[in-house]
Amino acid sequence: MSLEDDFCDIIKKSRHGQTLSVAEVARQSHLAQNDLEDLEHGVRLPNNTEVASLAHTLNLRTQPLANIVINGWIPNDVPSWTRESGLVTTVLGDIGGYEVKGYLLTDHQTNESVMIDTGYNAKQMLQTIQENQLTLKAVCLTHGHTDHAGGLERILTQWPVPVYIGKEDLALLDWAPPQQLLIHPTSGETVALGALKLECLATPGHTPGGYCFRLKTTHHALCFVGDTLFSGSIGRSNPLTLYPTHLASVREIVLMLEDRTVLLPGHGPATTVQEERSQNPFA
Repeated sequence: MSLEDDFCDIIKKSRHGQTLSVAEVARQSHLAQNDLEDLEHGVRLPNNTEVASLAHTLNLRTQPLANIVINGWIPNDVPSWTRESGLVTTVLGDIGGYEVKGYLLTDHQTNESVMIDTGYNAKQMLQTIQENQLTLKAVCLTHGHTDHAGGLERILTQWPVPVYIGKEDLALLDWAPPQQLLIHPTSGETVALGALKLECLATPGHTPGGYCFRLKTTHHALCFVGDTLFSGSIGRSNPLTLYPTHLASVREIVLMLEDRTVLLPGHGPATTVQEERSQNPFA
């Protein structure tokens, strides 16, 4: 298992989000500009002094950043129920060699399912629904990027169900669903799934209309976070002016969920709120 982002990705996302030039960050961090360029291009790994200097300059948490790059931190395995309960099925897709994750959340009392992102793999999504004799009730999109929404037309042709997407992200879709199927949720609105209720949480930052989708029951707590958060990092803020908003979504919404909540991102390993609150440099 490896993290979605390397050290070079983390510092570039932070620098870009703060609209700082390489020269500015190098000067403030007391690094030679060519050294910073090497670090950002992954030519070499930083030493402890460079990690501390860059974390201070970029307003990242020093120890979590050092744990990732120096100590090789990866999240602990998430609780076994995520694999054994059958509540969540992960569907993997691929876009240009880049792995994407979509999910099916299923209430096994009714065999009703909600799709969270398409995983850029409509074929496998539809096959999984058919093989498990599921009834698709809705598609919830964490955001409108193609790797998370691609194949939506094919899915809706077979299952003309409501599509939940932030209003501000509608323009990002390659193909817009029929108006009668579109739902632009408000934060706190719920999607019914048998006896389960999936809560929509507005988390702008990666995109203007980004959403996370949270399920909490007596025994289970999970949140589908798309590209709002990766284990040990965050997605890129699009546009970059959303960086402060993105950080607020991570810190004030996602990481304010209870510790036991399993976080299921669009890329990279699953994690928990407790792990990310402790180990994410952006937290």
